[in-house]
Amino acid sequence: MKAVLALDQGTTSSRAILFDKSGRVIGASQREFPQHYPQPGWVEHDAMDIWESQLDCAKRAIREAGLNPRDIAAIGVTNQRETAILWDRSSGRPVHRAIVWQDRRTAELCERLRRRGLEPSIARKTGLRLDPYFSATKVTWMLDHSKKLRRDAENGRVAFGTVDSWLVHQLTEGGLHVTDASNASRTLLFNIRTGRWDAALLRLFGVPAPMLPAVRDSSEVVGVVSKRWFGAEIPIAGIAGDQQAALFGQLGIRPGLVKNTYGTGLFMLMNTGTRPVFSRNRLLTTVAWRLKGEMTYALEGSVFIGGAAVQWLRDGLRLIQRSADIEPLAASVPDSGGVVLVPAFTGLGAPYWDPYARGTVVGITRGTSAAHLARATLEAIAHQSADVLDAMRRDARLTLREVRVDGGASENNLLMQIQADLARVPVVRPAVRETTALGAAMLAALAVGFWRNLQELERIWALDRRFRPLQPAAASRRARERWAEAVRRSLGWARAGGGVGQ
Repeated sequence: MKAVLALDQGTTSSRAILFDKSGRVIGASQREFPQHYPQPGWVEHDAMDIWESQLDCAKRAIREAGLNPRDIAAIGVTNQRETAILWDRSSGRPVHRAIVWQDRRTAELCERLRRRGLEPSIARKTGLRLDPYFSATKVTWMLDHSKKLRRDAENGRVAFGTVDSWLVHQLTEGGLHVTDASNASRTLLFNIRTGRWDAALLRLFGVPAPMLPAVRDSSEVVGVVSKRWFGAEIPIAGIAGDQQAALFGQLGIRPGLVKNTYGTGLFMLMNTGTRPVFSRNRLLTTVAWRLKGEMTYALEGSVFIGGAAVQWLRDGLRLIQRSADIEPLAASVPDSGGVVLVPAFTGLGAPYWDPYARGTVVGITRGTSAAHLARATLEAIAHQSADVLDAMRRDARLTLREVRVDGGASENNLLMQIQADLARVPVVRPAVRETTALGAAMLAALAVGFWRNLQELERIWALDRRFRPLQPAAASRRARERWAEAVRRSLGWARAGGGVGQ
């Protein structure tokens, strides 16, 4: 066997990457797919777009690598999490557009449950907060808006799954309806203490048990791909949510290790070992992975808008032509000129959890230029990550030695330096940036013996660059205080405006 194939299904694009024995990328393909915004604050995908783009990328990557599919030892699947998909079991076709993790339509439902005092008990079971981010209320919304859909779901004719479940179902031509513990833990339906779907939570959210996938280990041969797709029955041997896969790919396999992913959103995870640590600072407790039946847990801070803020400059304001153009534009000025951007375009995630917050720009003067706004955007990305890291430090009570980074925006050297300055911790970038795909590949490879153990994986990880704090601590502190003031001004905006744009 010559390679492991990772299917990395993201929010705005699908990717497929082949890794050889040394961890080197030998074939890769990426394809964007349409985003749908039927109302302000709503975000949807066509699940068939997800599947077709992912299949196309896999075939292209295999061709680029020049491999016979029989040379592929295993497939690992990693995915955008929380996005909810419902499909007809008999036809395998989606019965509703997928409701994406960014979607805010269930904010009022979450608020009603919160007013009933249910959030503490839900958090004790799931490690999560009552927020539209998670899958359960998305499923509730779809079922509540169609009596036929709810009836079919109760009779077992409709399946629910996160994107991993959908892809595995398609890869096996309907043969499997499974997920792994890391993805299950993002639904608000999974008890992370017992490792099972929780009957009381299913009743609370009105989600019929027959809809749910079986929960498997994150590194385990769950089945094989139908020969129809690649001409070979390749084992599906790894499944993990994208952020958990990135933590594994960054070798965050010991308690206290931290990674931050700069994608559409920003996601920081800290490995906390085999016992869940429940946050006192509004972070999430999640399953990192389950190996041989044993769960490893993580603290997580999820920020909804990271790289999406750069996309807004590109597509919405047209200040740049390509996302990469933001670095030279922002570097053309020494600072943001007093401008602070809070990119709460779909509310704020950790540690604020305000679905009614909205995007805010303060400090604009006649002298404000596109370069100042570009720099303020990079600073906003770094500030949001620093907020999460500060909360994580308080929860874990640890002095962090470094934060390992990945994702598209980690290529931006200016952003990484700003991050080190604001967070006051070294930022470490690996040689292989595709750590989400690498983590999925590692999980799959371990299950089939392509890579034999964790020690062999540690030899694959290599350093690219370390960014140390250069800005004086006092200057960083002042910048953080200004940021906190700007955030306060963004909170509750949609609620104050009578719910417009929720």
